Amino acid sequence: MAERAVRRKGHAVTIHEVARSAGVSPMTVSRVMNGNSNVREATREQVMRAVRELNYSPNPAARSLAAAQGTRIGLVYTNPSAAYLSELLVGALDGASRTAAHLVLDTWANIGPSTERAAARRLASNVVGVILPPPLCESKVVAAEFLAAGVPVVAVAPGRSQAEVSCVRIDDFRAAYEMTSHLLEYGHTRIGFIKGNPNQTASTRRFEGFQSAMQDAGISIDASLVQQGLFTYRSGLETTEKLLGRKRPPTAIFASNDDMAAAAISVAHRHGLDVPRDLSVVGFDDTPTATTVWPELTTIRQPIAAMGESSIELLLRSIRRKENETRMVVDHVVAHQLIKRDSVAAPPKA
Repeated sequence: MAERAVRRKGHAVTIHEVARSAGVSPMTVSRVMNGNSNVREATREQVMRAVRELNYSPNPAARSLAAAQGTRIGLVYTNPSAAYLSELLVGALDGASRTAAHLVLDTWANIGPSTERAAARRLASNVVGVILPPPLCESKVVAAEFLAAGVPVVAVAPGRSQAEVSCVRIDDFRAAYEMTSHLLEYGHTRIGFIKGNPNQTASTRRFEGFQSAMQDAGISIDASLVQQGLFTYRSGLETTEKLLGRKRPPTAIFASNDDMAAAAISVAHRHGLDVPRDLSVVGFDDTPTATTVWPELTTIRQPIAAMGESSIELLLRSIRRKENETRMVVDHVVAHQLIKRDSVAAPPKA
C-alpha cells in the first residue's frame, strides 16, 4: 500500500489524490476549487491545505473553461512597501493559478479620491472581482464604486470587519498586545512605539493593543515615546531619530511594520548602539525585510501570501453566487504568530 501511494516523478496530481488527502469526496474538492458556497468553512480549509501540500492544479481543460468564462480578478495597489506587495502577489498569483483565474494588477499611484472613483469604474468594466489591499481596503468610496457595478470586493488586512465587503485579516489588536507583552517579559518599561499610517484602521488597532498591554501591566505610557509613522522606511528613520534624541530614550522600540523597524535598527547603528544589547527593536508583518536586516527582526507574522490566496478563493465563491443575487460578506480572520529572532534582549542596566 505504501509503495502504491508514492507518485511517480512527473506524475500530475489528480483530484482523487487531493480528495483522499483531505478525507473528502472528489465532488467536494471540485466544489471548493470552483468557489461553490455550499461547503463548510472547515472543509474548505481542509481541502485547500491538501491542495497546497500536493501542489495540485486544475487540468488544462478546466483552465480553458475558466478562461472562456472570463474570470479576471483585479488587484489594486498603492501600498508603498515593496516587501508587502511581493508577499501579497505571491499568494494572489498562486491562488489564481490554482483556480485558473486571471490576475490583473492595477497600480493607483499618486492619484486623488476623484481619480480613484474613475479608476474604479474603469477597472470594474474589465474584471469580475477585486482585491483591495491596504490602504484601499479602508476606502468605502472605492468599494462602493465596484459594488455598484456588481463587482464583488475582498478587503485585505483592514483593522476591523466591514459590513459591505468580505475581509481577510488578522487580529491586529491581539497581535500588538502579544508583542508588547513579549517586551515587558524581558523587563522593558520604556517602550517607544511608532504608529502606522493614520489612514488605516490596522494602525489604530495595533496602537490600541500596545496601550492595553501596557495598562494591564500597570505601566504608564510616556507620550513623548509615541511617534507617528507612515509605514515607510523613511518615516521609520525620522521617528527613530526623535525617539533616540530624548533625554531618556526608550530601551525598546515597537514599530508598526517591518520597514519602519528596519529603519530603527539602521538609526541605532548610526548612533553607535548595539541591537539588542543597547536597544531592542521589533516589527510587524514578517515580510522578507525582517530577515535581511542585522540582527534579524522579532516580529508578528501576518501570513500575507496566504491572505492573498484566500482573497482569490473568497472572490470566486462570491462570483459563483451572483446568479441568485445574494451578496456574500465574509470576515475571515487568519492566525498570526509571534516570531522570535535576535533583535530583543533585556534592557541595559542603568
